[in-house]
Amino acid sequence: MTAFFAVTAVALPNQVKVTDVTLSAPKDASARLVVRTSAKPTYTARVTDGGQRILLDISDAVTAGAPPAIVEGNKVVSGVMTQTFPEAKATRILIQLVKQAQYSITTSDDGLTVDLTLADKTGPAPDRAVVTPSAPTQAVVADDAAVVKDVRFSHQSDRDQVVIETDREVKHVSDGTKKTVRIALSGARLPKSLERKLDVAAFGGVVSAVSSFQKKGTDDVVIEIERDPASKFIVKREGDRIVCTLMLGPLPSSETGKGPDGGAARKTKTVAREPDYDLPVVETSIGDIQETEPDQADAVLPSMGVAAQVQNNPEAKAGTGRRIDLDLKDADIHDVLRLLADVGRVNVVTADNVSGSVTIRMRSVPWDQALETVLQAKGLGMVRKGNLIRVAPIADLNKERELAVKRRESEFQLAPLETRLIPISYAKAQELQARSQELLSPRGSLSVDERTNVIIARDVTGNLNQIEELIRALDTQTPQVLIEARIVEASSRFNRELGIQWGGGSLLSQATGVDTGLAFPNSIGIFGAADDPQTPSDGLDPDENNVTSPNFAVNLPAATGGGTGGALGFTFGSVNNLFNLNVRLSAAEQSGMVRIISSPRVLTLDNQQARIAQGTLIPFSQVSAQGVQTVFQEAKLQLLVKPHVTADGSVALSVKINRDEPDFGNRGARGDPTILKREVETELLVQDGHTAVIGGIYTRNSSRSLSQVPVLGDIPILGVLFQKRATNDQRTELVVFITPRIVNRAESLGR
Repeated sequence: MTAFFAVTAVALPNQVKVTDVTLSAPKDASARLVVRTSAKPTYTARVTDGGQRILLDISDAVTAGAPPAIVEGNKVVSGVMTQTFPEAKATRILIQLVKQAQYSITTSDDGLTVDLTLADKTGPAPDRAVVTPSAPTQAVVADDAAVVKDVRFSHQSDRDQVVIETDREVKHVSDGTKKTVRIALSGARLPKSLERKLDVAAFGGVVSAVSSFQKKGTDDVVIEIERDPASKFIVKREGDRIVCTLMLGPLPSSETGKGPDGGAARKTKTVAREPDYDLPVVETSIGDIQETEPDQADAVLPSMGVAAQVQNNPEAKAGTGRRIDLDLKDADIHDVLRLLADVGRVNVVTADNVSGSVTIRMRSVPWDQALETVLQAKGLGMVRKGNLIRVAPIADLNKERELAVKRRESEFQLAPLETRLIPISYAKAQELQARSQELLSPRGSLSVDERTNVIIARDVTGNLNQIEELIRALDTQTPQVLIEARIVEASSRFNRELGIQWGGGSLLSQATGVDTGLAFPNSIGIFGAADDPQTPSDGLDPDENNVTSPNFAVNLPAATGGGTGGALGFTFGSVNNLFNLNVRLSAAEQSGMVRIISSPRVLTLDNQQARIAQGTLIPFSQVSAQGVQTVFQEAKLQLLVKPHVTADGSVALSVKINRDEPDFGNRGARGDPTILKREVETELLVQDGHTAVIGGIYTRNSSRSLSQVPVLGDIPILGVLFQKRATNDQRTELVVFITPRIVNRAESLGR
């Protein structure tokens, strides 16, 4: 017996029309599917889902009276679904098998017949056309390679998904080009039934085709997804499944699984929940009804006995099912429910005390919304399991739920207690004991053995499992962070001085043969008087019997001496020492550069402060009423830091760096040196292994000085003979870098 809801499509003149699909069981272990068409069909067939489905595609065909679904199967076939894809100009017949079966297909002028018999493996029919995969199917794989159980495609309103299921976790690498996404599984084997190319363009999503094949001569499986160039994708692992999500819009944060810096974010994990006792959910809303379609990529269809999968979503209000028109007056509630069940292709069972009639006038209303409205109008509720809906008064359903709760609670009280020892590896057992206390039942207890760091838990098995799962989630390695600071100091200086010294004298006396001829003054002497015993006068050789030395009139020398600058002296005199002129030119220039690099580093646990220091103690004299005492002042390089590893693998730092050193060039009144202090204190967030500049100081002192003889130094050109010029330029720069590295990142964050 078959049940169906008829839908008719408009066919073009040259298209084949599928007029009828019937299913029968000639024998217990066999089945026959007869497809009636208006002309001899051209078809392709292939086995998918590990031999559980047969896809029969009739090219250039539309449905014309054939039922879209056969939900009452037999021992071989659990259901059949028929659908036309206008864009592909093809009609697909999806045969869901109870077990793997051998099949053969025969064609005629008015259709085709599929004969199926139960067998261990699905064998190919003699006249079967097979869609070949995009790569060679022969490969040499290791005996211990993981097995790919399924490669399937699902289409939703805003996204497409390709799901790869394996029998255990395998390593995978994914990359994408503008038009494709390629996922390579290493150490895996792909069954021949899954080596195929699936054409899913008819869905109108971002994915047009999915190809899966074994790479020749290797144990690598490759999944190639042809996509819209404007689409975005994300590949993530969910246990033994690898899920590739593709969509045109931006990927939500829950799909990307990354932190604000791009890094991998830790996911929220549920480790315990209140027991729900497996109670029925009483609803008045049908929720989110998804009309499952036989898609081009072996879409998810859990059971072909279900033509529509009912999702448990009581918050859904807007209908999503097939739209219908209803105009009924005083219709019996049972008849209305049966009508809506036929439209929605679900099964409805009503309680004995459901009665009455309803008057309905609806136009273009989703059938699930119409069912919700009818139930609310009659004070009814429903309990859903799969595609089976049980309708009863809400009061009765609530009473059933209350009785189920009481029954479960009584069973819980009688459940045997179990004692479990839970060893703790990284945390303190006392801390985890306090966090796990809330999960205990009134009959349970927790204690700690401090010597072995073990929690002793006693409770029913279900609670113990939740407690252990919580403890395992919290008992993980504490991240260790290596913090390296680098303090770079650079200084440069430049000094230049240009100076002049000149002087001389003239002596009018009998000794020089020239006198005034007067009794007074008989002799007159004029000499330079800017002499200074500390001023260098080397290079001058005046006549010490006649003139003073160094007899400078202008004494503006540059600071020269051993290892500093240079000077040149000139002496001019007359034969009789009547006149004497001494000139000394001096110049000095100094330049230098100093670079100091300090690099303290320290290793510490997450959220634990660490300190490392190196320096010297400088003694200072301190005068008090007790006399002179010696105290010590530290001049040190110190790193004080407290790291915190964030959920996405970055490191938040609270850091303080000091670099103090004695300055023996500047001393106090008692000769004690001053302390040069350099300090930075801040908080920042740095990615693991990255370097951040946390501070810097740049100073520059430049000066130009001019010393001259008043008035004479202002004379153009000749004024330089009465001037001393000095230029000074000093620059210092201090930059502080910091680099955090998580030492045990894989162990501490891979949870």
